[in-house]
Amino acid sequence: REKAAAGTQVRGLKRLHQFDKVEMFQVVEPERSAAALEDIVEHASDVARGLGLPFRVLELCSGDIGFQSAKTYDVEVWSPASEEWLEVSSCSNCTDFQARRANIRFRRKPQGRPEYVHTLNGSGLALPRVIIALLETNQQPDGTVRLPEVLVPYMDGQQVLEPAR
Repeated sequence: REKAAAGTQVRGLKRLHQFDKVEMFQVVEPERSAAALEDIVEHASDVARGLGLPFRVLELCSGDIGFQSAKTYDVEVWSPASEEWLEVSSCSNCTDFQARRANIRFRRKPQGRPEYVHTLNGSGLALPRVIIALLETNQQPDGTVRLPEVLVPYMDGQQVLEPAR
């Protein structure tokens, strides 16, 4: 659970209630859902790894996951300035919970018995918190920010961000 509930700790870029992200979603056969969850977590981890951010993956206890989830992992990146881990992705296996509510079923054979699918979802990294970690992790003593190599092509070849003067 997030440690801040009120006051100045819930303000600012890292505590937004609305933010941009890419959502990962899979609908799979029941026997594939455990492996699919590991894949989704690895996709989120790959982004953090590619950006050169220190990160960790935590399996949440049953008291911290949503009621629809059977298993949830959080991916967190390190924030050097606040010296805390920031959750940037939460990946869940909802097994057949959502499928039963929405009556989403499949047949293995044309005349086979209908079975419920398993659904999985994960956020593909919360952008504000990733930006915080990128800026803090890559800031140089002179105030410039060295961009990770994977971002340079998207910045027209720019490798360093200069502070506003």
